[in-house]
Amino acid sequence: MKNQIRKIIHIDMDAFFAAVEIRDHPEYKGKPIIVGGSPTKRGVVSTCSYEARKYGIRSAMASALAIKLCPHAIFVRGRFEAYREASQQINQIFQEFTEQIEPVSIDEAYLDVTNNMQNFKSATEIARKIKQKIFEITKLTASAGVSYNKFIAKIASDFDKPDGLVVIPPNQAEKFLNALPIRKFHGIGKVSEKKMKSLGIFTGKDLREVELKDLLKNFGKVGRFYYNVVRGIDEREVKIHHVRKSIGNEKTFVKDIDDPVQLRDFLKTSAHKIALKLKEKGAKARTLTLKIKYANFDIVTKRKTIQTPINDEMIILHIAENLLLQNIQDKRLIRLLGISVSNLVWKNERISEQLLFPFHKDYPIFNIDDEDFF
Repeated sequence: MKNQIRKIIHIDMDAFFAAVEIRDHPEYKGKPIIVGGSPTKRGVVSTCSYEARKYGIRSAMASALAIKLCPHAIFVRGRFEAYREASQQINQIFQEFTEQIEPVSIDEAYLDVTNNMQNFKSATEIARKIKQKIFEITKLTASAGVSYNKFIAKIASDFDKPDGLVVIPPNQAEKFLNALPIRKFHGIGKVSEKKMKSLGIFTGKDLREVELKDLLKNFGKVGRFYYNVVRGIDEREVKIHHVRKSIGNEKTFVKDIDDPVQLRDFLKTSAHKIALKLKEKGAKARTLTLKIKYANFDIVTKRKTIQTPINDEMIILHIAENLLLQNIQDKRLIRLLGISVSNLVWKNERISEQLLFPFHKDYPIFNIDDEDFF
């Protein structure tokens, strides 16, 4: 039906990696568990248990800082085969209800259950059954958000973690979004939040009162996104086939370095890996991005876009070396170096080919029992 209101579920596993570790090692239960690199070897937190989060620990934080915040935390190296196995089991559960599945990551997905395989009229009931089955099979908990579009479903899934289920029907969306603090809006990061607050925008209600022209003036094109989502407008479909947007490789060095030979060796290895992956995927890239993180954590990101897509190892290396030479700063030690390619073109797309030579050198909780719609 053309005007049929969609029923979207967003499933987000709770502290997924840490939860798998606690499931498999019962002695970890109730303790601050951190999955990630060693705090003595420049590691980074991948994820952590809710007990660790109480100390302010979060994903992507340096492990050295995490151990200072919580000296008795238990660090665990990731076991990605175990996480992948659990993720596959969860995806199989999704497939019992719908084919309209959009994986966002190993522990997160959108499901369109408007027309579902078991003919449930209630999306809320489907979400309950999915959560129950996930726990029965994997012994892990998931949080679910249910609404009529992806944006609100995503926010709802994060509303009552862990093991939450929050439903936002169309007739409650405005009230829900108006009461929402700006920091809770998916897509508004720290920089945008700071700017909004400087403009007197603290809640969804404040954002809703700003005219489109002013949002475009202050935030550019993304201003239209803010204008729409605070009004509950998000027409994005649940995409069955997730298209990879970039391929890359980066490394945090054991010791900060400035040795050009070591830096070039890393670029060479990365170019080789990226070229292989591009060819394996049947893709070429138009844009190459170089990322440099210095010892003081300053980050420089530079990119080069070319007319003719590439997947040649030597050309990737040549562009990366040039970007490094143009942007490296003398006598500054480098902590991390990375390159990635994006703006991908797939083998079934028509492209113009030219010869390239590889040159060298607190808000309300809503009722989840509104079964009329959900």
